[in-house]
Amino acid sequence: MKIRVREGLPFVTVTLIYQGKKLDFKEVLIDTGLAGSVFSSDKVAAIGLVAEPYDPIRQIRGVGGFEFVFVRRIDNLVIGDLELKDFEIEIGIMDYGFEIEGIIGMDFLTQCGVIIDIAQLEVKKGTKVSNTV
Repeated sequence: MKIRVREGLPFVTVTLIYQGKKLDFKEVLIDTGLAGSVFSSDKVAAIGLVAEPYDPIRQIRGVGGFEFVFVRRIDNLVIGDLELKDFEIEIGIMDYGFEIEGIIGMDFLTQCGVIIDIAQLEVKKGTKVSNTV
């Protein structure tokens, strides 16, 4: 999968499948400094993925501060030929001051054994890591 560089940051296209419904995200940041993967609550609402009373709530922190997210397991998360089934994501407002639909964190990257090839601007399959973040 090719990486697009925007404002000096690496973005990829991601497909999320939840309860059999498929949703494509074109503006997803790859972030090796983030433990989990987080997606925009506005975007995922289009396929019925909205907060429910039983959803776990977490606080995530970054350079810009913190936000609260809810957690949900999805059917599949796909980036090119990389795919994880029954994958846990975080869902939040994601108001970071620039257009972004999601962030792929170390959870996905390590479980898929992703190789980030900066010279070729692509992500590719590597060896899966048995223990996760």
